Amino acid sequence: MNLAHKKCAPCSEGGKPLKGKELQHLFKQLKEGWNVIDEHHLEKSYAFPDFAHALAFTNVVGEIAEKEGHHPDVYLSWGKVQLKIWTHKMDGLSESDLILAAKCDEAFNDYQVKTACF
Repeated sequence: MNLAHKKCAPCSEGGKPLKGKELQHLFKQLKEGWNVIDEHHLEKSYAFPDFAHALAFTNVVGEIAEKEGHHPDVYLSWGKVQLKIWTHKMDGLSESDLILAAKCDEAFNDYQVKTACF
């Protein structure tokens, strides 16, 4: 099943983070631009033509995060939104992190089509 169509699941404290082949298998399902940093968190930057579009996309990401109950770190600047995603309870990556990343990519594609700002 496509990661973007899955639902983020709550994790328990002390759960084991994804590593190695298991992490790479799921990571390969994400769109280009994501980076795995030290098998600990995901990072990606999205470019926009101005601050207003970056802010609007930040709000879209916020809606997704609230719906999924899984929240990325969001860095907003002029023309750019950077996301950092990991599961704080396990201090590493869970499947939910990759699900959230895929949902953000899908939202970005939808946003580009909807706004025709690119």
